[in-house]
Amino acid sequence: MDSINRMAIELVDEALDFADELNIAAYELDSEATVLDFGVEADGGMEAGLLLAEIQTAGLATVQTRMDEVAGAPLPHVELSTDHPGIALLGSQKAGWELEFEGFDGLGSGPARALVGQETEFERLGYYDEFDLTVLAIESVQLPDDEVAQHVADLAEVNPSAVFLPTYPAGSMVGSVTIAARAAELAAFRLMELGYDPLDIISASGTAPVAPVSYDEGVAMGRTNDALAYGGQVYLHVREDFDRFDEVVSTAADEYGTSFYDIFEAADWDFYDVPETVFAPAQVTIDVANGPTYVHGETDEDLLADSFGL
Repeated sequence: MDSINRMAIELVDEALDFADELNIAAYELDSEATVLDFGVEADGGMEAGLLLAEIQTAGLATVQTRMDEVAGAPLPHVELSTDHPGIALLGSQKAGWELEFEGFDGLGSGPARALVGQETEFERLGYYDEFDLTVLAIESVQLPDDEVAQHVADLAEVNPSAVFLPTYPAGSMVGSVTIAARAAELAAFRLMELGYDPLDIISASGTAPVAPVSYDEGVAMGRTNDALAYGGQVYLHVREDFDRFDEVVSTAADEYGTSFYDIFEAADWDFYDVPETVFAPAQVTIDVANGPTYVHGETDEDLLADSFGL
C-alpha cells in the first residue's frame, strides 16, 4: 500500500486549487501549517463535503450522492464504497484523535493518524504510514491555531509547514455530508471491537441520509448521529463467518429508539459517558464469501423525521 498521506495530499491540492468553486477558504498560520475552512466561517457545501470525505478516506473510497426519501421527504443520501475497508475506514476515516487545548476542542480524522499509529486499529491492521506531509481533518466549531498545528506536527513527526488541517463543524453542510459517509466505518469498527479481524473485511459499502443543517451544534450532532443509527445501511463482504454479526447494528444497543440529542443530553454532553454500542448503523447485510448472507437491524424513518424536523 502506498502512503495514504501522499494520496490524501493530492486531494488537498485539488481542494486548494478549487477553493472558490467549493466555497471553502485556506490560509497559512505563522507556523506555516495550512488551515482549510470547510464550514466554520466559509459556507462549504455538498461538493466540498464529498471531497473532504474522500480526503478522510485517503482517496481509497468512492463517495457520491443520490436522492432518496425519509418519511416521504426527498433528501440527498451519501454513498461510500471501498475495497480497502481496513485502511480507508479504520486507519484513516475514523475520528480517533481528540484535540483538547485551552480555548479549542476538536476531533481529528484522516491519514495523519497512521503516521502516529498509537490507536489499536493500526496494530490490528499491521499498517503504519511514513510520509513528509500529512492531513488531519478536524471536526470543530473553531478554526485551529498554531498550538494545534504544532501538536499534530510533533506527534506525526513532520514539520509544521507540512501539516494541512481541513476543519468543519457538525453544524454545516460539510458536517452533514461527511458524517453521513461514516456508516460503513461504524460497522467495521463495531466488528473489530467485537473481536473480528478487520483484515477479513474484503469490501464495504454504506449509505445514510444527509441530515438537515442546524447551526446549533448540539442539534447538529444529534441529527447527524441519528442519520447513521436510524438511517444508515451497510453492506460488508467478508472472508470468515462470525457468531456476533447481530451486534454490529444500533438495534443491539439498549438505547435504541432514543434520539442522539437526548442520549447526549442525558450524558451531560460528556461523550465518555455514552456507550460505544450506540455508534452503529441501523441495518447491515454481511455477505460471507462462499457462505451465508446475514441481514440485521432496521431503519426508523419516524424517528428520523422527528429528529430532522420534517
